[in-house]
Formats: sequence, C-alpha cells, structure tokens
Amino acid sequence: MAYLSEIWRYPIKSHGRESISEVRVRSRETLPYDRVWAVLHENSTADGSKWVACHNFSRGAKAPGLMAISANFDQATNTLKMSHPNKNDLIFCPDTEGNKLIEWTKDLIPSDRSGSAKLIRAQASAMTDTDYPSITICSSTSHDALAAEMGLDLSKVRWRGNLWIDDLKPWEEMEWVGKIVQIGNIQFDIVEPVQRCMATTANPETGVRDADTLGALQAHGHQNFSVYAVAKNNGTLSLGDKLTLID
Repeated sequence: MAYLSEIWRYPIKSHGRESISEVRVRSRETLPYDRVWAVLHENSTADGSKWVACHNFSRGAKAPGLMAISANFDQATNTLKMSHPNKNDLIFCPDTEGNKLIEWTKDLIPSDRSGSAKLIRAQASAMTDTDYPSITICSSTSHDALAAEMGLDLSKVRWRGNLWIDDLKPWEEMEWVGKIVQIGNIQFDIVEPVQRCMATTANPETGVRDADTLGALQAHGHQNFSVYAVAKNNGTLSLGDKLTLID
C-alpha cells in the first residue's frame, strides 16, 4: 500500500529546503512555514500583500546555485539557519534581518540576471507557484523511473515537492487530477499536474546544472512531474501515513 515517506517545506521560496517528520495541515492552506518568505529581485515591485507570479522572485530556474541551499527553521526564535556547500552557515531572523540573506546569496545570482533586492513575508497567501494554496505531492516511483531512463542517480530534492509517496505505480499520480486522495486523516483535491522548469536541472548538492530533466519529461510528451493538491480538512500528517484514492 502506498504511504507517505518524506515531508519537505521551503520557508523561503527557492532558498533552501527542510525535511520534517510531522506537520499540522489546515484546510485550504499550504504547509505551515512553506514559502512564507520570498526574495524579490531588483526589477520587482511586489510587497507580499497579495500573491504574485514566480517571475517576481530570485529563484533556482534563473540562479541554479540557489538550489544547493538547505534550511532549518526554529519556530520558537523565528530564525533560519541556511547552509550551502560553498559557504559558511548563516543564522538570521527573516522578518528583521533579510539584508543578511541578500548579502549571503549575492554571489549565487548570475551576473546576467537581476540581482536580489529584498526579502519579503507573505501577508495573505503563501508564495507558491500557484495562485491557490497548493501542496505538491510527488511519487518516489515516478522519480526512480525517470532517473533510470536518464541513467542518472538523481536526487528527489530537485523537484522541491512537499509530500513524497512510496509504492505507487510509475506515473499513477497523473491519473489523480480531478479526484480526491486521502493521506492519513487528510483528504486532498488533486487540481493539476506541476509543469516543471529549469530549476530541476540543477544538482541540489552542488547548485550546478547537470541533468536534462526537462528533456527526459518531454520524451513522455509533457513537462510535468508531480501534482498540485489542496487540503480539504484539518489534520496531521506523519511519516508512514497510508494513501488511498477516494474518488
């Protein structure tokens, strides 16, 4: 039976990932502290008051070095610890010390791209890639199948998913769109596939583009990996929770 094997959140959009073992989910909300903050580039006028598209932010699709950042959020102190293989760790408060992150990531932004300008906090809706409160569900089996086709040992972290499910049939999740799945005690509406971008071509250990993930997906006739879901009720997710297709 398919089950939940990994839970990830991304406190700052495109700037680090964090693995967690349990999470409280609320209806029609993203995972707590997932994409709560984002880094504006110097040509963006967004301020966090409303949802805006991803092209307003510094992100891994344009700056692959950002993909190698990992994060650890301390809710008690509202501080983030950021790590990168080529840098000393950074510990800072994202609400009051955003300038520290801008300086820390300065050399990770290519010179031909707009520089990072300001760290902002979402005031209304988390800054996911969708204009609704999505949670991304990924299949470990589909990942393994694609990696085998490419002949590469790919890290699942490339996909920046929230929930990873083991023991599905390869690409089974693509048949869920328009249906409901239940994980543990939470039901999810499966809204649409996730269309992938250049961020997935970067190695999350090095921040260097080293795999044609988009070409491998396009060989299947699309550029999709994983699905966007919206929680239908409140509950708690824990590793090992079973997944059931409801409708």
